[in-house]
Amino acid sequence: MQTSASAPADDRLLPRIGQWLSTTNLVVPAILVAWFAIVIVPIIILFVYSFFSTAQFRTVYEPSLDTWIGLFESGRWEVTLRTLRIAVTVTLIELVGAFPFALWLAKGGVSKGGRAVCLALLTIPFFLDMSSRTIVWRAILGQSGLVNTVLMGTGLTDAPVEWLLYSEVAVHFGMVVSLFPPMVLPIYMAINLIDDSLIEASKDLGASPWQTLRRVILPLSLPGVMAGVVFCLGPALAAWVEPGMLGGGFVNLISNSIESAYSALRYPVVAALSAFVILLLLVLLAAMYLIARRFGDPASSFRVLRG
Repeated sequence: MQTSASAPADDRLLPRIGQWLSTTNLVVPAILVAWFAIVIVPIIILFVYSFFSTAQFRTVYEPSLDTWIGLFESGRWEVTLRTLRIAVTVTLIELVGAFPFALWLAKGGVSKGGRAVCLALLTIPFFLDMSSRTIVWRAILGQSGLVNTVLMGTGLTDAPVEWLLYSEVAVHFGMVVSLFPPMVLPIYMAINLIDDSLIEASKDLGASPWQTLRRVILPLSLPGVMAGVVFCLGPALAAWVEPGMLGGGFVNLISNSIESAYSALRYPVVAALSAFVILLLLVLLAAMYLIARRFGDPASSFRVLRG
């Protein structure tokens, strides 16, 4: 009786599964097409637009290299190098600080309550506007701010420290503070997914804590590290709030050049600068991919440990 009762159910279930698979086969291509139309097509248009030029506040729709040549001949090349230097420096600082914190949070024996509190503190900044999170540091780092008041009150300095605000140091500091959660959260998720039995197996094979970290945890967490670098490096290359509020106009980055070109109605220059940022990001991501392929094989690490 049980077999006969289950047969009709199977007869009804198999068509449903086939219908679901056929629906999935239609949904996935539709999602890919939509993603291509929403994400890739605008980027292609951006690159195409960068090969136009501007004359008398009007866009000349004739392909030429004038905009790109002017981009490299003007002072914007120096601005680009400064932007790249600051973005890479901030990303490295974030990585050095975020990886140990994520490792401690995921595998450091933190209680569930403590982990929930830490994750909540990391996600709270996402509910605040970037300008609101940044402008408060002007009152803290200014010449009459909290830091200088404490320094002069304790006798460490006789005059306010001027480079705390409106300098590259202030811009670095503002970016590090604002981009720490996007760096640490993907790394935490990747490390948290590592099976504890793999770590115990490396210990059983005689690996030291440093060897376990370098040959097991780090290779398995590379996807999270790469995601964190992308989430940090991209916004750092396009940052405009921190340079504007903490740089005070003395630290010009690509975002400032894009804003000035947009105000002057030089839209091809805006497109060329934006396209150049995308190219820089793609080059850095390609380098990261090669590094991940080189050091991201935990199976070889276990073979080395057994040897």
